[in-house]
Amino acid sequence: MTVTYDKYYQTENLFGEPYPELIEFFTKYPKKGKLLDLGCGQGRDAIALARLGYSVTGIDNSKIGIDQMNQIGKVENLDLVGQVDDIYAFDRFSEFDIILLDSMFHFAQKDKETEIGLIKRIISDLKNGSLMVVCIQDMGKKVQILNKAIDFEKKEKRLADIGFTYTFEDSESGHKSETNYRMIIIEK
Repeated sequence: MTVTYDKYYQTENLFGEPYPELIEFFTKYPKKGKLLDLGCGQGRDAIALARLGYSVTGIDNSKIGIDQMNQIGKVENLDLVGQVDDIYAFDRFSEFDIILLDSMFHFAQKDKETEIGLIKRIISDLKNGSLMVVCIQDMGKKVQILNKAIDFEKKEKRLADIGFTYTFEDSESGHKSETNYRMIIIEK
């Protein structure tokens, strides 16, 4: 099966470094538990978080991205394992202390129901005291849709709701773009 991102991940470290806001939160967060990075790609966040002392499992459907991440984890002897799998089929959220979803949700019409369903499944399956961390583009109604999906049963406790700007630069092409993002962290 050909995966769209396999083509893009021919360029190693395609998306660069993790968001400073994300790393700042996890650096200060006192519980270095088991973290699941859904849609981890090449491991931009997963690698950085494993370096901070988290036990990280990354899941993505791109074998190329997972292989790149696992190689770095092996070389650096990190507590990091990547699996090629369908994130929408995953169902063991209660095994983790933190679920990270970075740039996973776009809420396009054809995917909206599936994405909202995943959010609801995660919230329902989280054990008490666990976190769900979502980084999402802050444009259109994405944040509003996300918040409604998170609070589908009851208003969930927010540890953070931080706006920031992500700058992407491609050194080869010289392309540069800036996008407004939000990081929403809930604790069950």
